[in-house]
Amino acid sequence: QLVESGGGLVQPGGSLNLSCAATGKTNVLNCMGWFRRTPGKAAREGIAVMDSDGTTRYAESVKGRFTISQDNAKNTLYLQMNSLKPEDTGVYYCAADETTIATMWPGGYNYWGQGTQVTVS
Repeated sequence: QLVESGGGLVQPGGSLNLSCAATGKTNVLNCMGWFRRTPGKAAREGIAVMDSDGTTRYAESVKGRFTISQDNAKNTLYLQMNSLKPEDTGVYYCAADETTIATMWPGGYNYWGQGTQVTVS
């Protein structure tokens, strides 16, 4: 099970740090990522992913502003979001899968959190 937290309302230029706590059979979770669904879009957009070896990749829209990281001891994934813009508004989800190489494609993940709302206004 994945549970996100840390969303909220923030002014443009502000920061938020999202957390995703994994419970249960965490030993099968190898790659993880953050996705978001922005207003008016049906699909979830991959924004930051991490391979099992710690290699990270970012969407161009967030590169240089967002940082994905993890604390293995706490089975927690983080997304530090800085210099937030109104277009970052949306529901943010964390995802995980047994595969070792992460993808920006949401169909590549079997495990999802319930999402946390981020509003930049």
